[in-house]
Amino acid sequence: MSILVDTDWLHAHLGEPGLVILDATVVLPSPRFDGDYRVASGHAGWLHAHIPGARHADLLTDLADVQASYSFALPTPQALIQALANLGAGADSNVVIYDRADGFWAARLWWMLRGLGIHAGVLDGGFNAWQRAGLPQHSAQPANTPVVEPWPISTYAPLWIDRAGVEAVAAGQAPGVLVCALGSALFDGTAATRYARRGHIPGSHNLPARTLFDAQGRYLPKDALAVAIGPTLLHGDGPLILYCGGGISAAANALALTLLGRQDLALYDGSLQEWAADARLPMTTGAAPA
Repeated sequence: MSILVDTDWLHAHLGEPGLVILDATVVLPSPRFDGDYRVASGHAGWLHAHIPGARHADLLTDLADVQASYSFALPTPQALIQALANLGAGADSNVVIYDRADGFWAARLWWMLRGLGIHAGVLDGGFNAWQRAGLPQHSAQPANTPVVEPWPISTYAPLWIDRAGVEAVAAGQAPGVLVCALGSALFDGTAATRYARRGHIPGSHNLPARTLFDAQGRYLPKDALAVAIGPTLLHGDGPLILYCGGGISAAANALALTLLGRQDLALYDGSLQEWAADARLPMTTGAAPA
C-alpha cells in the first residue's frame, strides 16, 4: 500500500481482513476575529455518514494529550498505540486514514503513526472524493470493534520538534529552515487569527498547505507538487521545521514533501497555538523573505 490510495483501491479492498479505516475529522471553523478559537470533535459527522467500516479517530481527545497547554498535542507512544488498539488497529492491520475536510487531519494522523514506524495510507481526496464517486456510505455505529494485538511500544522517531528546539532554530543556534503552512493572509498578519498574536515566527518561509491540492482536494501530481513547493524548500539545505497553527496543516506539507523524497523534516507540535501564547517569543508580520 502506498502513502496515497485512491477511492477505487479502497473500494476494492473493503472488508479485507486487517484493513482498518479511520476517519480523523475534527471541526475547526475559520476565525471570525482574533482569538476566535472554536473546535469540536468530528464524531457527529462521522456518525451521520462514513465509509463502510470506518471508525472515528478523535484527534481532539482520544488520540491527544489533553493535559497539554495546546490542542491536538502528541500523546505518549503508549497512549497512542493503546488508543489505536481501541479502534481495532494493531500489529496486523493495514490502516487507511481519511477526513471529511481538507485532508489535513488525515495527514496529521498519518504523521503520528509514521513517527512510531507504522506505515499507513491516506485516502487521496478524502470523504469528498468517496462521495463524488457515488460509493456506498454507512451511518450510525459500526459493529463491535475487534480485539487486536497492539503494535509494539517504541519511541517516536525524530519527526517532531518542541518549542525549545524551534527557539534554537529561530535564534540561529541550531540548523533548520522554518516553514509555515498557513495561508498567506494568516502568515503576513492581514487576516484574523484564532491564536494569541498575528503573523509568523521570524525568518519563516511560507508554504500554504492548500496550494498543494487540486480543486477536488487531491494532492497535486508529483511534478506539479515540486513546482508548488519550489527548489529552495525541496532541494535546499535542511532540516525543514514545519509548523502552522496547531500542527495540522503542516502535516499535509510533511506528507507532500515525503512523497517527493524529502526526509529531513520535523513538525513543531505546539505550533502557533503554543508559540503565540508566550509573549516573550518573537513574532512578525509581513511577507516571507525573498
